[in-house]
Amino acid sequence: MLMEAVNRHIELCQSMGFKYRVQSYALRSFADFAEQRSEEFVRAASVVEWAASAPSVRQRHDRLQTVHRLACALNAEDQRHEVPPTGTFGGQPRRPRSCHIFSQDEIDRLLRAASELLPQGSIRPLTYQTLLSLIACTGLRISEALKLELSDVTEDGLVIRSTKFQKSRLVPLHESASHSLRQYVAARRRFAPTGSTLFVSRSGGKLAYPTVITTFLRLVRSAGLRGGPGQAGCRLHDLRHTFAVRSLEQCSNDRRAVARHMAALSTYLGHAHVSDTYWYLQATPKLLGDIATAAEVLYRGGER
Repeated sequence: MLMEAVNRHIELCQSMGFKYRVQSYALRSFADFAEQRSEEFVRAASVVEWAASAPSVRQRHDRLQTVHRLACALNAEDQRHEVPPTGTFGGQPRRPRSCHIFSQDEIDRLLRAASELLPQGSIRPLTYQTLLSLIACTGLRISEALKLELSDVTEDGLVIRSTKFQKSRLVPLHESASHSLRQYVAARRRFAPTGSTLFVSRSGGKLAYPTVITTFLRLVRSAGLRGGPGQAGCRLHDLRHTFAVRSLEQCSNDRRAVARHMAALSTYLGHAHVSDTYWYLQATPKLLGDIATAAEVLYRGGER
């Protein structure tokens, strides 16, 4: 009964245009937890206990907030659903998450770890090595990469159809990236001759988002790029941030060139507004040096 209510809530949120992917995983996980206790309604104590099992304070807070919103909606229809308190794990506003900007050495270590995935001889190591390489050199969202079809790989680049803002775009590729992708496609056709999805699991099926995230965490830990469970560290999405920052580092210091570059980068990344692209940027020694140089020139009466 509780799972049915959760599914209705998820369908309602998605019908209003929300992706609601992470939240749906969390709510179904809670419903499984509650139903194992034979609970047909939301119980505040069970919500807190389930949320407390998350490995970090941030995740516990997010779990609690997600089920709290569900409980409020269900309680309006049936008061047997209890609304859990929201301040159990702290109610202070969260600071923006800092992003990890990968060095080239760190990316190389990550890709080496991917190439060593088991079972060797299967498509799995090549799939993750190619997937992570593609995200690192294009800044694709993981959701966009996982939804790529074989037909989306063209001579002009990648056709991204399943985007966050429902707008298709063409992502041109460097020749080295195109070559690697063609090699993967050839191997993928041998291992999984049927199906249209570009990136496949070792069984030939579509890669699942939770599986990719779990595998990525194992890879960065094995490569020494992140601590154990419950410890903060680099995320898969940080490869997208890294692409944006390294791209800007290659741009000329001329402010007009930077403005043109940011407009092009915003389109390439599939952002709805250029302000979203600025949010992706993080300070690096190279960028701080460029800013200092431009400030000095401006101070002396020049123009950059």
